[in-house]
Amino acid sequence: MKYLFLIVFLGMSTINLAQEEYQVNWLTNLEEAREISKKNKKPILVYFTGSDWCSPCKMLKTDFFEHPDFIEKSESFVLVLIDYPRRVDIISEEQMAYNKEVIANLNRNKTFPKLLILNSKGKKKDEISGYSPLRDTSSHFAFIARNI
Repeated sequence: MKYLFLIVFLGMSTINLAQEEYQVNWLTNLEEAREISKKNKKPILVYFTGSDWCSPCKMLKTDFFEHPDFIEKSESFVLVLIDYPRRVDIISEEQMAYNKEVIANLNRNKTFPKLLILNSKGKKKDEISGYSPLRDTSSHFAFIARNI
């Protein structure tokens, strides 16, 4: 019985370590991202999502953002997540007001999901919108590759 407990404990520990290894750091403030971008000389990747209502956003999260290739390439960017949820308990009122302001400036058509590449001054360099129900991430990986 002791050995069974030990095996289960070690297995769970390994799973937790593996999950932590594949985490990326998403900022929620463009001004903070610009400062980091200037300091580290990395482009900014802004991801517009409707986390609780946008089906293509949910699929893209699973298929693309949680993929080991994206996680590896994400180190070449300063990542910013701009969420536009319908539920009011997902983000704070202040964050929602800020996100609406960013959307009004950078995603006027309210297209979700949408990825933008910005330079450290906030100038748009490239963008890609939408995600196919066929779940083909090749265009998103090509987008990332051409902007590294």
